[in-house]
Amino acid sequence: MIGTPAQVDRPQLFQSSVMRIEPQWIDYNGHLNMAYYNVLFDRALDEFWVELGLGPDYMETRNGSTFTAECHVRYLREIRLDDPVRVSVLLIAADEKRLHIFEELRHATEGWLSATSENMTLHVDMVDRKVAPFPPDIRACIEIVADVHKPVPRPEGIGRRIAMPSQSR
Repeated sequence: MIGTPAQVDRPQLFQSSVMRIEPQWIDYNGHLNMAYYNVLFDRALDEFWVELGLGPDYMETRNGSTFTAECHVRYLREIRLDDPVRVSVLLIAADEKRLHIFEELRHATEGWLSATSENMTLHVDMVDRKVAPFPPDIRACIEIVADVHKPVPRPEGIGRRIAMPSQSR
């Protein structure tokens, strides 16, 4: 759950529900196909959005939503069919129109890290289909979460880029 003002002294990340791997997601290598890591990360964000007030009701009643502008996934350890998983969500930064999020996909019972996803998400006015500021009430909730997450140590991997390793001679 997201921290409320009363919990600011106990920073904790949002934790998704425990998710199960669906058999059709397993590829010919016998592990979770890379595309479905994004499905798991997206499902976790859907749960997080509800906590922020940005869930399906927000779209229906206020004509607002979020679009992912950029995503960087790292695959660190394979997930197999019977592995239960859970995603933690860290709000790294936010402004009036954007959220910078870092997610960690972990085995739900053993705790090992399988993958990470770093995202830049935009708030969109769905009538105009353009990026727009968050409404004040949603922005206030985002600021509470940002304050709760601020003291959390930044995980390894934030801001990484893809590049070939340098070769020394």
